[in-house]
Amino acid sequence: MSGLLPVEDAQARLLALRNALPPEKISFSECFGRYTSDDILAQRDQPAAQLSAMDGYAIRFDDLPGPWTVIGESAAGAAPGRTVNASEAMRIFTGAIVPDGADTVIVQEDVAADGTKLTLTGDGPGTRGRHIRARATDFAAGDCLLPAGTRLTPGAIAAAAMSGADQLTVGRRPRVAILTTGDELVQAGRALTAGQIPDSNSPMLSAMLAGEPAIVSLPHHVRDERAILAKLLKDLARRHDVIVTVGGASVGDHDHVRGALQDAGGQIDFWKIAMRPGKPLIAGRIGDAVLLGLPGNPSSAFVTATLFLLPLIRHLAGARDPLPAIHRSPLAIALDGGGGRRDYLRARLEYGRLTPLIGQDSGMTLPLATANALLIRDIAAPPRDAGAMADYIVIA
Repeated sequence: MSGLLPVEDAQARLLALRNALPPEKISFSECFGRYTSDDILAQRDQPAAQLSAMDGYAIRFDDLPGPWTVIGESAAGAAPGRTVNASEAMRIFTGAIVPDGADTVIVQEDVAADGTKLTLTGDGPGTRGRHIRARATDFAAGDCLLPAGTRLTPGAIAAAAMSGADQLTVGRRPRVAILTTGDELVQAGRALTAGQIPDSNSPMLSAMLAGEPAIVSLPHHVRDERAILAKLLKDLARRHDVIVTVGGASVGDHDHVRGALQDAGGQIDFWKIAMRPGKPLIAGRIGDAVLLGLPGNPSSAFVTATLFLLPLIRHLAGARDPLPAIHRSPLAIALDGGGGRRDYLRARLEYGRLTPLIGQDSGMTLPLATANALLIRDIAAPPRDAGAMADYIVIA
């Protein structure tokens, strides 16, 4: 369709509007969900010595089948203090350092101890080095554990802590303002008069951003008045990195976002995307802030937030790969061919198959409650039978 920007081009232009925010150093307790600004390099070997993987006795494999004389013990957190020589064994516990001289751990279930005498009663370890964790099997000093731009999951935080770091350098969290427009919108839960509807977009977008490294201000709302909207945009731009407007992005008499942005001294970078739902998306700048104008219909707002808002937040916060991952699965039912815009169909992925949901109108919210995927149907895509492969994006 003439004049419409392809989705990938629009995503690239949006992310190019502003570089990632400056980094900051924070403690481990604060870093969940943040993105590393630097490569995290191991400062130590892990483990730093040979450790026992089981409770038992450290022995020399060549001394099997025993018997042995027990010469002491090695407990986690302390050095053994003695060397194991021929026909000797040392009591050892999980996580303890294997003493010099020993090369195998025999589990306690396979032996019997009588004072300092130890005899084999079971099958024994079978191979040299059994039940020993070798030094640096997890990682070695100097290894890159987490490349810059990695999202800090609980497992990544564990690796970073084990590396020897005391703090992490991460991208700063962008400050985000959500601004809904429309005379018809009323805060959810309040009484409605004729022609009014509850504002579902503010709580929806707030929930989508709750899992992101962003500082979200309380949602703002403005009536369909261009001068008031322009004044508010100018004010919000001084205090935020991203302004998300919802509604007012189309061409109606009451759609004022583009005009208000220009009145406030901002510039539009692009408008209108070759996608459905979500064609009337706006992106631009006002001062240092990025303005992203989402359509007002709930499904349109959700889809464009998934494809544009969340990647923008992740990019500003320092993510290496901010765009949503594309997956493939077979269709559960046949799918009609595509039209002049790329479709993002609300769908359900179950038992490894994709089913587009009934009710793809952009004003509907109920399909969003049950969808867990956006099924991608490309421009002019041919019809596909059940079982054919299709691309999709995972959604919460």
